[in-house]
Amino acid sequence: MSCNCSDGVGSLRNSPYDMIPMQRAIDTVLGLAKPLLKTSVPLQEALGSVLAETVRSKEPLPPFRASVMDGYAVVASDGVGEFPILSRVAAGDAPGVHVTPGRVAYVTTGCPVPDGADAVVKIEDTEAVLGEDGKTEVAVKILHAVQSGTSIRPIGHDIAQGEVIVEAGEVITPAVLGLLATVGIASVPIYKIPVVGVLSTGSELVDATDAAGIRGGKIRDSNRPMLLAYMQQLHVKTVDLGTLLIWTRDGIARSSHERECGVSFACEHELLSNAVWLACVGICSDSWDSLRDLLFSKLPSIDVLITSGGVSMGEHDLVKPLLKELGTVHFGRIHMKPGKPTTVATVPIGGVDKLVFALPGNPVSCLVTSCLLVQPALKRLRGHTIAQSSPVVFQARLLHPLPLDRDRPEYHRAVVRWEKNEWVATSTGVQASSRLLSCRHANALLHLPVGTHLAAESVVECIFLSDMGSAVSAIDVPKVQLPLPAASAPAARIVQSLPVRACVLTVSDSVSRGDSTDRSGPVMQTTLTEMPGLAVEIVQAAVVADEVDEIQNVVRTWCDVAHVDLIVTSGGTGFSPRDVTPEAVKVLLDRDAPGLVHKMLQASLDVTPMAILARPVAGMRGHTLVLTLPGKPNAVVETLTALAPVLPHALHLLQDVSHHHHKGKNALQ
Repeated sequence: MSCNCSDGVGSLRNSPYDMIPMQRAIDTVLGLAKPLLKTSVPLQEALGSVLAETVRSKEPLPPFRASVMDGYAVVASDGVGEFPILSRVAAGDAPGVHVTPGRVAYVTTGCPVPDGADAVVKIEDTEAVLGEDGKTEVAVKILHAVQSGTSIRPIGHDIAQGEVIVEAGEVITPAVLGLLATVGIASVPIYKIPVVGVLSTGSELVDATDAAGIRGGKIRDSNRPMLLAYMQQLHVKTVDLGTLLIWTRDGIARSSHERECGVSFACEHELLSNAVWLACVGICSDSWDSLRDLLFSKLPSIDVLITSGGVSMGEHDLVKPLLKELGTVHFGRIHMKPGKPTTVATVPIGGVDKLVFALPGNPVSCLVTSCLLVQPALKRLRGHTIAQSSPVVFQARLLHPLPLDRDRPEYHRAVVRWEKNEWVATSTGVQASSRLLSCRHANALLHLPVGTHLAAESVVECIFLSDMGSAVSAIDVPKVQLPLPAASAPAARIVQSLPVRACVLTVSDSVSRGDSTDRSGPVMQTTLTEMPGLAVEIVQAAVVADEVDEIQNVVRTWCDVAHVDLIVTSGGTGFSPRDVTPEAVKVLLDRDAPGLVHKMLQASLDVTPMAILARPVAGMRGHTLVLTLPGKPNAVVETLTALAPVLPHALHLLQDVSHHHHKGKNALQ
């Protein structure tokens, strides 16, 4: 709610900022955060960065015909028998010989196959013939004949010349780094890694290492170390604006700053330690001049500033009015709990708008808003798309009842784990915004609606606290006892769902001729529209015969013209000669999704052993996910139900922000 109160320092009684919903806050932040400039770094420094340019191989790999195993390079038509050995070729050697009929060359795994040879016989299928000294191998007996091409990797077998190795926008993992080394990329084009400054505000704060302890109204600063650690997980450079660092003989940086000075710009040091850049100027006191001087001093050298504290309505809460004076406050309150006073602003410095997150001083509020707002912004700055940067929302079943807030939606700290083919959630206990213990075991936030209470078994939306959160599959958390109203009420369910445009295709000769009724098509439509976490719009349903061309024409049109999010087919995935759906669909896909195929087969095998004969296909063409299901209606339900827990996440990852407004939206109408 807005008011016309003055916004001078210390004069506000009511906030001049409207409370906005969290999704609007996220959208605002992602709109403000643009990928930073491109740069290049040595290969060994690229881990964790986002690739700025697509990399293609300049040469085929292997660049020569390579032996798959230790053995003998032969002319396959020679068959079995005893043959003299021309030479011995090891990995890294040039062959130097030409194998002719009746002669062989010894080769090791990965080495070039000599010219003239067209197969390799593995050493286990041979017997050595020794010379007069009884030690030197002079010939070999080939015990098993091989076909031409056996155990030889042809030129370009692994990577073709000009093949895309890594796409722009991919995170450089150890495997990607290995690929870049394989194709000779010594200098890697990446998006600049954001430099994030972290500052705690508050005259009451002392550093955790302060020998004086907490007395006389002081409290230890927990937000700054927590935020710095969180930023390390996000692969960004951090500037610690709250501790003076000195080197010790053991190489550890330790605090030695006397807090009485408020802010000292003379005590600045920089160091590179554990891939985290640190600079320090001391905890900032609640002083307008100190805070203003600090911002002007530090903003030019960082990309993002995160402050904690000083954003509420007290007379010493100076951050919001200062940001308004220096730049633009994009929002100053969010309709959420905890974290209502969270503020995001931009401050122009040297022609560049610096992004500032002014987070609440309560530690839990600080962590929660970092997860929901700071993390997406930093992903975007690092070069991720908006879709990749947005928080990934999934659903979990609540194992116990929970009280709800009557006024604001809450982001409740919880442990979420995968159990019996579904995500289940357990609260971490009392959720006060000052109680950091509620975050101790937490790996996720439950998005709880406004209300009175939520019954056990309710389905709630969840967000992992970090990209590492999903790795915590199980953790031993003490049992939680929460106060609840005596009366029970129906389970509240959060209904925010991902909009999905889908098409369904029945593949059947008999249905296409009109000899039988399409039973699977309606079942696919019903199952999809009732799927939790998705708001499915069926754009079109069609029936085609078991003909490759007909299947491909429909699927290609739905993908490339209508740009739908999801295509589900039914029928034609078995062993019959007319079952050609897999053959029709596979060649259309850009990427496979083998995990989905495994899940579909597993679900069917739980019902009948005959499912082993099914040949499902799952993969992506552009931004469209394509699934081929069995022809029987009950099998359609079984497989789609098995995929239900992961489909919202999968489709979310395939969509970008403009994808809900497809240019082909009316192409089928």
